[in-house]
Amino acid sequence: MTAISQQSPAGAGTASRVAKWAPLAVILCGTFAYVLDFFIVNVALPDIQRSLHAGPAAVEWVVAGYGLTSAAFLVCGGRLGDHYGRRLAFCAGLAMFVVTSALCALAPDPAFLVAARLAQGVGAAVMAPNVLSILGTTYTGPDRVRAISVYGIVMGVAAVGGQLLGGLLIDANVAGLSWRAIFWVNVPVGATALIAATRMVPASRAARGGRLDLAGAGLLTAALVAVVLPLLDGRQAGWPAWSWLCLAAGPVLLTAFAAHLRRAARRGGHPLLEPGIFAVRAFRSGLTCQVLFWCQQAAGYLLLSLYLQQGRGLSPIESGEVFAVLAAGYLITSLRAPGLTVRFGRRVIAIGAMTGALGDALLLAAVLHWGTAGPLTALFPGLLLLGAGQGLCITPLTTTVLSHADAGQAGSVSGALSTAQQVGNAIGVAVTGVIFYGLLTRGYAAAYRWSVAEMAVLLLGVTALSFTLPRPRSRGAS
Repeated sequence: MTAISQQSPAGAGTASRVAKWAPLAVILCGTFAYVLDFFIVNVALPDIQRSLHAGPAAVEWVVAGYGLTSAAFLVCGGRLGDHYGRRLAFCAGLAMFVVTSALCALAPDPAFLVAARLAQGVGAAVMAPNVLSILGTTYTGPDRVRAISVYGIVMGVAAVGGQLLGGLLIDANVAGLSWRAIFWVNVPVGATALIAATRMVPASRAARGGRLDLAGAGLLTAALVAVVLPLLDGRQAGWPAWSWLCLAAGPVLLTAFAAHLRRAARRGGHPLLEPGIFAVRAFRSGLTCQVLFWCQQAAGYLLLSLYLQQGRGLSPIESGEVFAVLAAGYLITSLRAPGLTVRFGRRVIAIGAMTGALGDALLLAAVLHWGTAGPLTALFPGLLLLGAGQGLCITPLTTTVLSHADAGQAGSVSGALSTAQQVGNAIGVAVTGVIFYGLLTRGYAAAYRWSVAEMAVLLLGVTALSFTLPRPRSRGAS
């Protein structure tokens, strides 16, 4: 009896810890799935291109289309969670993500696949901001810092590990599925997380109700489409007049969106984003850093995969193994990034971005020397530093912005933060795709060199902007 009485408190403590962190584990399954799905497709693109006879524009749409619809609907997804319940919105988005993943796996042609990817992005958009909202309302103080740190690690591992996992799945060719396996894998994982979420994730919603801002959502969607659409299709069409008109309309629509938010707030309405969040310097600077960072990350992974597989003739599994070097660099630093951020604040982001830019410089030097030949090991130093730099950026950027967010605006802030990530993904792929495919007539080495140079410049921009960020609130924040 004595032994039992002595063990009970320990057992109770373990059960309490499991109950405490179970919601985080469940919602991070959703985070892992939607981030993984943006990046895992990169390693499958050559196989998709051959299997479905897809052209360069379709290949870019498979990647950037997912990012575009994710970006367009993310803020709306956050507001849905605020209005109707964050757990409900998370589950609805996850369910849509699972169904559309199956549709991607069943795609008979490029048009069907692109349409399914667009729909999949909508599901991710409803799910993703509610992950951050649930995290922000479930955990406080040091627990929130730990939760955000784990969130950043999971997000980065999904991004850098997607290439290796994709290569393994394609190489295994289970049941002859080839590239389709990268979409089928979402179905059992997502379904399991969906069942667990209904039991383990606490329900919450914003105290203030009101109608959804459909006009704001429409303006934001139109602005993003106006920018991304011509960048994806304009080059291949010879830059017709409509592409330039769209690009010119983008800033006008964004200005109209900002004016709409201010007008709705003055009238006591419920705008898609609370204009007041832009008054916080951490939010403004962090949002810009987020866009620039993900511009280079998304495009970098896509073009490295094309360079390795189509330029150097590697198989998907061999390409994934090269990406593992980048993943190793990321894991080494991302595990230390939260603690370093508490001690050194924004300097961690600056050092991370500079380290990543140095990695790009080493990649550029290797490709200049070897072209599409030579030993793969020549790429390893650059990839290792690039991954290490990215590992030092992702968690600190998220921590800095969320630590200055008011709990009542969790949906707006997390939605905007996730939108910035997906805007960066979509615009990065579109802009760098213009450079890469525009130079492809000179060969894969030349196209990849100039693309890497552009991504290094983006990281230097992140370095400069990081000095405008305040130190994140960590200890005792609520």
